[in-house]
Amino acid sequence: MSAHTQPDAVQHGPGQDGHGIPRPDGRPARSPRSAPHPLRAEWLRGFAPWAGTGLLLALAWVVAAKADQWQGSWGETTETLTTAAAVIGVPFALAAGGWQGGRERRRRMTELRSSTARTPLVQLLVAALPLAGWLVAAHLLVVAGALVACAAYASAGGPAYIVFAGNALTLAACTVLGHTAGRAVPFRLTAPSLAIGGYVAASLGIERSGPRYLAFCMVHVLGDYDLAVWWYPLVSALWAAGLAAAAVLALTAYRRATALLPLAAALGAAVLLVQTGDGLLRDNPLSHRQVCDTSTTPDICVNATYPGMLPEVTRALSGLTGRLKGVQNLPVRYEDLWRSPHRDEAELPNLTPVGWSMVRGKVTDPQRYAWEAAQMLVRRDCDKAPPADRIAVTDEAVLRWLAPDRLSARIRTDDVTRARKEGDAERLAWYRAEEKAYEHLTAMSDGERRSWLGRYFATAAECSPEPSEVPSL
Repeated sequence: MSAHTQPDAVQHGPGQDGHGIPRPDGRPARSPRSAPHPLRAEWLRGFAPWAGTGLLLALAWVVAAKADQWQGSWGETTETLTTAAAVIGVPFALAAGGWQGGRERRRRMTELRSSTARTPLVQLLVAALPLAGWLVAAHLLVVAGALVACAAYASAGGPAYIVFAGNALTLAACTVLGHTAGRAVPFRLTAPSLAIGGYVAASLGIERSGPRYLAFCMVHVLGDYDLAVWWYPLVSALWAAGLAAAAVLALTAYRRATALLPLAAALGAAVLLVQTGDGLLRDNPLSHRQVCDTSTTPDICVNATYPGMLPEVTRALSGLTGRLKGVQNLPVRYEDLWRSPHRDEAELPNLTPVGWSMVRGKVTDPQRYAWEAAQMLVRRDCDKAPPADRIAVTDEAVLRWLAPDRLSARIRTDDVTRARKEGDAERLAWYRAEEKAYEHLTAMSDGERRSWLGRYFATAAECSPEPSEVPSL
């Protein structure tokens, strides 16, 4: 007997299985494999992967379509992602969970399910958690892509990771809540009804009142000027998770009174959200600061939420500031704070919301932006008390010389053509006077023009000065 042969081992001949029973085809029989765990089967096959792919495509399409409106701003990126999660992710999760939750009864598998050894709670979680995992993974993948796309252009602040974690927990809770509703009411209209209900709930975020903070995923409450207090996303997620846990326990627990504990937690979170209201948000400290370039006339300051825009804005206004060099009585600076400018300041044209004047760290139309900046220097905020015609002619000539603009020139040409067709002699006379004033200003020498502009800007802040105070052209 070989040293490696066990004395009590049974040697099986060909064509016999492990129990000595030969197979009909004469080949050795294989040991039976254990069945895959239901959690693994739910995760890899069936409805969950398709639902996750669908949510991924829906969120990615919406977020990518609005890329011009958030790339370069962490606040706008956060608001876009949370709004997409609330308006698309929450209804999708509720509907997907509801559809999956009713499948056993639709397939007439309730008796088979009740005969298994697992408790109803375990059976529900085994079916619902893989779907929740897929939907959360889809959401986080879109979040990761958006953050990478924003980081290439953002120059201040950073991602609000706790907000995205709260949104992910909320989506998981909505999936389980929908699944529970689908099991309790296994009709085909349950899923679309849940989707509509989720969308209506998201509309709470549009209202300017306390209940808006009960909307899942904090829709329309963040941006460059607001930050969430650190516990807001967690309490918001607790509000959704408490409702889901209460519904699950009420449907599956042996002692259904245990559902009162998570329900109490959800109601406590809801009361805290509503009572705190706008206190859930705090001012972004960066929005109250500026970064400035003092080498220009006037100085140029941009808000500290996007300091990387300072060189771009300085470049866009270089023609304007070059023409103002050496001119007296100008404002000290262009300011970019969330307030009205002081007496010695001019307001910088709006760079926000992102997607208008600023896209991916660039000024979209530098020429038009310079014209808007020049307009802030020339009799600004005078709509209610327009100056006299002669002063208005002078103002228009100064604005035209400071910041030539194609759009303004085209509007002027069209207006003159229309006045000629309509025989509006008064309007044509006004344009002839403005043209004459512009030619006079252009024909001045540099020193003479600087002196004249200094006298002009001494009165430019007054809406209705005496005509004798404004130098004429």
